[in-house]
Amino acid sequence: LGFIPPEAASQLLGSFDAIINCHNSDNSEDIRCKCICPPYREIEGHIYKQNVSLKDCNCLHVVEPMPVDGKDVEAYCLRCECKYEERSSGTIKFTIIMYLSILGLLLLYMIYLTLLEPMLKRRLFGHSQLIQSDDDVVGDQQPFANAHNVLSRSHSRPNMLNKVEDAQQRWRRQVQEQRKSVFDRHVVLS
Repeated sequence: LGFIPPEAASQLLGSFDAIINCHNSDNSEDIRCKCICPPYREIEGHIYKQNVSLKDCNCLHVVEPMPVDGKDVEAYCLRCECKYEERSSGTIKFTIIMYLSILGLLLLYMIYLTLLEPMLKRRLFGHSQLIQSDDDVVGDQQPFANAHNVLSRSHSRPNMLNKVEDAQQRWRRQVQEQRKSVFDRHVVLS
């Protein structure tokens, strides 16, 4: 390949060391030892955390600086409870991203149902068929019932789209019935 000057080689090795140390520090955040030490004589209780291995997870390696003198170290350390903890920050980040993505998709779908779908149906079927108030709703009729009838009679639409439309209409009827029953219960309880 060729000759690399010593200055460039040392600079390159320094870069590799920085990358390795950065990677190790990411891993050390996922592994730690946590010691909970209660009050001892006039010393207040304290929680100590250190990034140490499992075999070094004890009071002598984690509690720094040691708040007691040499003769009381053993008595102090016997009172401390040390636990080794591991976690995967990558899995935690992935889970959070997945939840936020799903929440975003649901939000977009809600915006579509509340804003875009009524506008599209108005454009397709005109204003006169869709404008109905909640007081005019009787039995199974819904604000989109006329649009549903026109769509379900249409033979040009694929069968799957009709099934989706039917399910959507059933859902809307159920929601309307639930609203009515909740309102009736509220009036009765008042």
